[in-house]
Amino acid sequence: MHKTILITGGAGYVGSHISFLLAQHGYKIIIIDNFHQQQHLAAPWATVIKGDFANQDMLQTIFTNHQIDTVIHCAAFIEVGASMKEPRFYYENNLLKTGMLLNSMLNHSVRKIIFSSSCAIFGIPQEIPIAEDHPQNPISVYGRTKAMAESMLSDFGQAYDLKFVNLRYFNAAGAQPEHHLGEQHKPETHIIPLLLQAIHQQRPFTLFGNDYETPDGSPIRDFLHVIDIAHAHLLALQHLDQHKPSDSFNIGTGKGISIKQLVKTAEQLFGTSIRIIIEKRRPGDPAQLVADPSKAEQVLGWRARHSHIEYILQSAYAFMMQKEKQIVL
Repeated sequence: MHKTILITGGAGYVGSHISFLLAQHGYKIIIIDNFHQQQHLAAPWATVIKGDFANQDMLQTIFTNHQIDTVIHCAAFIEVGASMKEPRFYYENNLLKTGMLLNSMLNHSVRKIIFSSSCAIFGIPQEIPIAEDHPQNPISVYGRTKAMAESMLSDFGQAYDLKFVNLRYFNAAGAQPEHHLGEQHKPETHIIPLLLQAIHQQRPFTLFGNDYETPDGSPIRDFLHVIDIAHAHLLALQHLDQHKPSDSFNIGTGKGISIKQLVKTAEQLFGTSIRIIIEKRRPGDPAQLVADPSKAEQVLGWRARHSHIEYILQSAYAFMMQKEKQIVL
């Protein structure tokens, strides 16, 4: 009998890739998503329910009518800058509603969860690459909500025997255009889609800060293909199914690339020249974020196999063009 997985935010960017991969591996997938980013998802391989992931009546119905084995919690507000301007919405959605989801799980004896966490929990790195035991000192409201949610899971684990895996993503990127999966944020805030839009529309690309303490002055990030992130969730499910202890893992490549290097790679890949406009730094942006993925490799058997920057750019560009063609049609 195939296990049933509830994926909150499963129609979102990362969630849709996770949902698709797990469906391909025989899991029965139920998605709950409010589609607040106006994204489109055609998913004959999943049951899709439109709604808020903390809606108690909806959760009551789902947990009563389906034998949910594990919850994968991807639903969250994710924009660092917006979290600094409107912290109340981030604490409500990312923290308070997560508590409501956990309460509903416990009320229905569902005691396994995989949590979409973030490298933003670490704040300004004291050392690079960043290992799991690096001190947590988030500098954004977004990062604080993720760190607090991790603490909540730990406390629930101690008190209620909740089993969890925290997966701390670094910079999710790339797409699967062949399966019509990719980034569909409105407004778009992620750097690679913005860079590709600038190339396609032949307009300048905005770089936020060129005075960081890095070799070329621009921030350094660890870009990770979303296929690799999805695979980490499959392995985390297997980890919990094997009754292994709750744990946290940094999910990244271990290799950083500066934003200026990213622009140069895109110029070479697409045979173009990009004009850069320099704006001041954004609040909550560290100079460097690069993962130490060795624990995930050793414990989960996970490796970033699709995260070559050229493939990330090519797959993201193909998805962007696919979307544009659909809009025209």
